[in-house]
Amino acid sequence: MKVVIQRVSEASVKVDGQTVGAIEKGLMLLIGIDEQDNFPDADWLVQKILNLRIFSDAVGKMNLSVKDIEGEILCISQFTLIADYKKGNRPSFIKASKPEKAIPLFEYFKNEISKSGLKTESGIFGADMKVSLLNDGPVTILMDSITKI
Repeated sequence: MKVVIQRVSEASVKVDGQTVGAIEKGLMLLIGIDEQDNFPDADWLVQKILNLRIFSDAVGKMNLSVKDIEGEILCISQFTLIADYKKGNRPSFIKASKPEKAIPLFEYFKNEISKSGLKTESGIFGADMKVSLLNDGPVTILMDSITKI
């Protein structure tokens, strides 16, 4: 699994012109699921993300997690994170997990995030989504469950 983590002041997602998810200060997560990914990958990422110290403390040092600040989380599925761009100029998405596997894994990931007690919103898997955010910092981090080894 690949997750783009963005520290935001606010973020929202619309489908067909209707807002389906919106948060204030917290994290917006773009989540790509590879055909090789599984539930332990999701578990590892959830714990890393919830405890990632990228919010400023009283002296301006990035020392607080989203849990520490009682922030909010917006999860967006994004299969394009699994793009293979090495050959030619048109990315291949063949390694992205098929919906029958990706949807349950994405739902599991969201559910595990929400168990933190933080407000957790999401887009709609597979929908054409319009995402808006105000990146705070900017702070953007790419996590990949493959690097957990």
